[in-house]
Amino acid sequence: MEKRICIESIDKNAQEFKNLAGYIWENPEMGWKEVNAAKRTAEVLKAHGFEVEIGAYTLPTAIRAVKGHGKPVIGFCGEYDCLPGLSQKVDTKKNPVVEGGVGHGCGHNLLGAGCVAACVGLADELERTGKEGTIIFYGCPAEEQLTGKGFMAKNGAFKECDFTIAWHPSSTNRNTYGTMNGVEGAIFHFRGKTSHAALNPQDGRSALDAVQLMNIGVEFLREHVTPDVRMHYQILEGGMAANIVPDVSSVKYFVRALSREANIDAYQRVVECAYGAARMTGTTLTIESLGGIYPTMQNRVLTDAMQRAREAVPLVEWTEEELKFADEINKTTPYYTENTKPISDQIVPLGNYNGGASTDYGDVMHIVPGVQNTECTAATLSGGHSWMITSCSGSTIGLKGMIRAAKVMALGAMDIIDHPELLKAAKEEFAQAMHGTEYVCPIGDDVAAPFKE
Repeated sequence: MEKRICIESIDKNAQEFKNLAGYIWENPEMGWKEVNAAKRTAEVLKAHGFEVEIGAYTLPTAIRAVKGHGKPVIGFCGEYDCLPGLSQKVDTKKNPVVEGGVGHGCGHNLLGAGCVAACVGLADELERTGKEGTIIFYGCPAEEQLTGKGFMAKNGAFKECDFTIAWHPSSTNRNTYGTMNGVEGAIFHFRGKTSHAALNPQDGRSALDAVQLMNIGVEFLREHVTPDVRMHYQILEGGMAANIVPDVSSVKYFVRALSREANIDAYQRVVECAYGAARMTGTTLTIESLGGIYPTMQNRVLTDAMQRAREAVPLVEWTEEELKFADEINKTTPYYTENTKPISDQIVPLGNYNGGASTDYGDVMHIVPGVQNTECTAATLSGGHSWMITSCSGSTIGLKGMIRAAKVMALGAMDIIDHPELLKAAKEEFAQAMHGTEYVCPIGDDVAAPFKE
């Protein structure tokens, strides 16, 4: 591979980026509370000449950091929030740092630091070559709550860009033209009338009955939706005692689908189940909207550029110790066989793979053209949102994969900068995919801000 300045820069500063990822891993913070992660990330960007704002777009832990001048304007979407219950040491067996504590079971410590590395490398090449281009790092809070980027977009983020780039840690090196599901969420609050469940049950109107009937309705609804639709719920409140008819009960829902239109349709049918349950039980219903996110919309021109970069950047060379570590993790799963590779050692050809999971980066992809890469940072059988991911994300396996991901993103971005016709084609493709529509933020004014302004 031709040695590019952006690659040399990332290699030169690799330990600094690894230290950032390690610090965030050692100090995990849940969404909207990523105070230390945002602060440390901002410090690294400032040290490399970026103009940095913490608290961007009125969100306390959001970052907007800028370097460069002129066009194109390229945005990188970094994240640094963690997950509940996934505290874990760097170990080949489940071994939490804090029992029941939080941890980086989705690798966002790598995600944010990897985007920082790509931004620094890309900005250094533009500066040293005199080429035009503006690099913007967006520190995006609360991806696991699915609405961080939506709140940012609602307050004006991302639309200044010509295109955006993101990545996600994975157990494979794979890009896709496919789609990840959008989401619509809400909490359904039922209110009834309390009574003694044995002495005068006829006087009660059970809010818990309403929740259960709603859930049963949704279970039957599953038979009559398309295969991409996912509906999951969690009962948040179900009464005070078994012998008291519950007058208050709530259930939280996420509804997913591969298109925004299908998502809204399925969600509205879930809402009808809720109203039907309220009518059957003589209770009242209040719906607390949690907002939603768009499905992803991979830009093929940008995806192709990233695939070319992925094939140009050498794969990580794993040590025997790292391979043994990954193999021991794989052995903890029921899918392990003697032929299981410890870590992925190939670049998967581009395909049209759809995913049932979701990311709020889908919103950004409906504002300007966007692409999301994945990069191997974990043992091959590491399941998503698991202690295995937390372990690998704090290990040299995760850190090495992160550095390669940064190189791929920076090199792919330089491909677009060096070939303006590709950016023109990417924008034309985006316009066709939007079919003359515009992005409408699914975070309505009725959605309460989950942070203190």
